[in-house]
Amino acid sequence: MSDISHGLLLDVLPDGVVIADGDGVTTQFNVAASVLLQVDPTAALGAHLSAVVALQDHDGRDWFACAQPYTGLSARRRLLESSWHAASGREVLVTASLERDRPGGKVTRVAVGLRDAKSRERVDMGRSDLVATVAHELRSPLTGVKGFTSTLLSKWERFTESQKLLMLRTVDADADRLTRLIAELLDVARIDAGRLSVRKEPVDLVDEVSRQLEPLAAAGGRSITMQATDQPRVWVDKDKFAQVVANLVENAVKHGAGDVTVSIREGAGRGAELIVDDEGSGIPEEIRPRIFTKFWKHGRRGGSGLGLYIVGGLVDAHGGDVHVESSPTGGARMRVTLPEGQPAILD
Repeated sequence: MSDISHGLLLDVLPDGVVIADGDGVTTQFNVAASVLLQVDPTAALGAHLSAVVALQDHDGRDWFACAQPYTGLSARRRLLESSWHAASGREVLVTASLERDRPGGKVTRVAVGLRDAKSRERVDMGRSDLVATVAHELRSPLTGVKGFTSTLLSKWERFTESQKLLMLRTVDADADRLTRLIAELLDVARIDAGRLSVRKEPVDLVDEVSRQLEPLAAAGGRSITMQATDQPRVWVDKDKFAQVVANLVENAVKHGAGDVTVSIREGAGRGAELIVDDEGSGIPEEIRPRIFTKFWKHGRRGGSGLGLYIVGGLVDAHGGDVHVESSPTGGARMRVTLPEGQPAILD
């Protein structure tokens, strides 16, 4: 696509878009950005990004100096949306994506997204949903912890050893549930901020998945079968890949019916595929595009609604892809495609 046709396409977008190259020179600038920033397009093209996106906060600090798109943390690939003010006084919500020549490498392109703060209501609504979800999910285990500890402290002598042990095990399980929820919230914050980093190492996928499935099968009480037609090796972050496996399998156990099957095979190119099938009612095709968004829930089952959103973020951080299909049994099939992921050898 030519630069002219690309520019016309950007002008159709309702949000402002400013794109700069690796040296900070503005290469593309659409009509919506001109309106929000009060900058003439002919003056913007070829100018430095810091001069084009000349926004300040309430204390007079510049967006470019604070965001440091070219010199900030090397793990960043996205800048979290934040509020800034143009010279006219208009409040503008700004976000940006950073394209790098390699993971953690030099920034080669910055794409800045701008929109009027009148749409902030939608952002605030999302935050309210997060607060409500967290409060609801925290209340149940905290109530259990508080109830059992208070009872044990006030009536310790009245209980037998087996009763005390049962209560302490319940408290321990609720504490684990709280720990998992807090870890999920931290992952969501890192994904939203584009600060999710991975430490890859070579892994035998079959061995690694086998280790993850044993405790999941014991806890879920459901048959989990693994099928491996190949023995692929990929470079992944072990801890984060374990989260992917656990979330997908737990989701299949919770929302499916019957057995769960986990399949591993080599990908079409170099890499691997991880497939999780359940025997439930499946996920209707019309809602599949939404399942990897925050707070998505299927049916009346509980949960934070963050598990699949985290899966999507973790797989993306590995350079892979995840999507839902129909399984041969009519249930849901989650297919994760992972590249080989071996770091390039630098001279």
